[in-house]
Formats: sequence, structure tokens, C-alpha cells
Amino acid sequence: MLSAKAGRGRVTRAESLRMQLADEITRGLLPPGTTLDETALATRFGVSRTPVREALRELTASGLVDARPHRGAVVARPSVERLQNMFDVMAELEGLCAGLSALQMTPPERRALVKLHDAMGELMRQGDFNAYREANDQFHTTIYDGSHNDYLIEITLGTRRRLSPFRRAQFRALGRLGLSHTEHDRVVTAILRGDREGAIAAMRSHIAIVHDAYEQYAQSV
Repeated sequence: MLSAKAGRGRVTRAESLRMQLADEITRGLLPPGTTLDETALATRFGVSRTPVREALRELTASGLVDARPHRGAVVARPSVERLQNMFDVMAELEGLCAGLSALQMTPPERRALVKLHDAMGELMRQGDFNAYREANDQFHTTIYDGSHNDYLIEITLGTRRRLSPFRRAQFRALGRLGLSHTEHDRVVTAILRGDREGAIAAMRSHIAIVHDAYEQYAQSV
């Protein structure tokens, strides 16, 4: 079975570069219209142009970069409609994962989910933004795996990858860590009860709030 964990692995140079550039774009440090020159970026980060090119391709898929043939790449922002559509699909996919996890998760998988959720509670109380953000990826990955559906895992990972810049940025919204943990608690409770419909509803609501939190943050930068 394909595990969502297989989609994580070691962070490559291209992935690290993608996350850093995405962070700078969503924080407004690289405003729309800024030229992203491959050679200049390679020099800045001390890498070859290959990982830079790969990172820009990923950012283009997310809508944060506009790649113009023979004219280079510039910082962009996805349209409101495009981003809404992406989050709508993400909510349905993650809701499906959560619903199946309520039925399919094994006892060890359920215990692992609870342990991770509890650990994230401590990170939230400590205000450890970076650690919570990384643990959040693992939390959602655990629920993907709990669905025990190879194809669903594959397409959910692909959609999450496109939305990851916005999902990571939304944690900068005021009070977001505490609210995120509360939303997660509703998802975990439903999964542990074997409540498929409850898990679907809780996860859909969580992803919708993630979108709203990103919009709130984006308007503040």
C-alpha cells in the first residue's frame, strides 16, 4: 500500500527552496511582479539552477509564480476563485480521508494519532510555531494513511502539495495555533468514535477555516 509517509522523506534542496520562496511571497517580502531570475536565485541559495527550476515549477502549480515562456518567472498571486476552488477540493479529499479513517484505522494507528495530537497540544501551549507547523503535516499524513486507500492518498498528497504555501502561511494569523488544535480535536474525537460522518464534517470545517485564516493573514501583510 502507498503510504503518505512515502511522499515526505528527506527534504530536498528544491523542496527547501520552494518552502523558503513561498514563505517570502506569502509574507509580502517578494511582492507580485517581482522577477525571479534562476541564476540570481541559484547564487543566493548556493545551489545549481536545477533545484531552482524545480522549485519555480512547484510554485507555478500553486499559483504563486507566473512562468512566462522565454521571459522568465515573476511572483504572482492566485485569483480568489482559483484558491477557493483548490481549498474546496482539498476539503472534500481530506474529509474523505478522515471519514475512512474513522472506519479503517487500526488500534495502533489510532493510538499514534492520539499521541501526536497530544504532543501538538504541548507545542501549541509553548507557542512553538515552527515545530507545530511541521507536526501539522504529520497529523494530516497520519489521517491520510488511516484511510488505507492508495489512490485517495496519492491525489490528496498532490493537492496538499499545491496548497502547502497557503496552509503553512495561515499559521501566522493571530491565535491560529490554539484554534487549529481545537479543530483537530474535533476530527480526532470523531475518528476515535468511529463516526464517519462526524469526521468528514469536522475535517471539511477545519480546511474551510484554514482557507479563511490564510485570507485573514494575506490581508494583513
